[in-house]
Amino acid sequence: MSVERSLSTPHGPGRLVTDAAADPMATLLLSHGAGNGIETRDLDALAATLPAQGVSVVRLEQPWRVAGRRIATRPATLDDALLAAVEALADDGLPLVVGGRSAGARSAARCAVAAGAAGCLALAFPLHPPGRPERSRLPELLGAGVPTLLVQGERDPMGRPEEFPELMDGVEMCVVPGADHGLAVPARGAVSEAEAMEIVVESALEWLVREASGNGSRS
Repeated sequence: MSVERSLSTPHGPGRLVTDAAADPMATLLLSHGAGNGIETRDLDALAATLPAQGVSVVRLEQPWRVAGRRIATRPATLDDALLAAVEALADDGLPLVVGGRSAGARSAARCAVAAGAAGCLALAFPLHPPGRPERSRLPELLGAGVPTLLVQGERDPMGRPEEFPELMDGVEMCVVPGADHGLAVPARGAVSEAEAMEIVVESALEWLVREASGNGSRS
């Protein structure tokens, strides 16, 4: 059962939605993208599945979304809200993994070290704006400073898997066959939507268990 609470941030109230594990080994804090909220298929799938496997999932709805705006605010404001959420979760004492989808993945990578995170889960990382590969955001991903799992759609116009370097220090990649930037797959594609979300959840869980087991509780 999801539990909601308001979050005070420097840019207005945000919202935290928690799906808690009964006996958690880690906390996964996820933020959404620039064009949607926390109800996307990938964030929903993680929140619905991981708590039963010992990972509490906390979804952060950014203040701009809570306020009903249609356009995301500047990247620095997203980072401020994410770090406010980290502070709000500090008392749980569990290893923390920060993550998110698209703009949320960028924010998580930028904030991972400051958050004291054990890892970073980057869903549909927007490597570049559509059609603008020269405007690469790769330094953000590679600069996370913590072990990172990148989950990328095979046909994501903001960064197909082959556009990323073959070897990225500290970054593992999981490819979702046929998926676009929203990790949606064609009706007659190689995998169904349910199978695509299974790939997302199973890859995240295997990686989270590995990373959480190697990191102690937060002090």
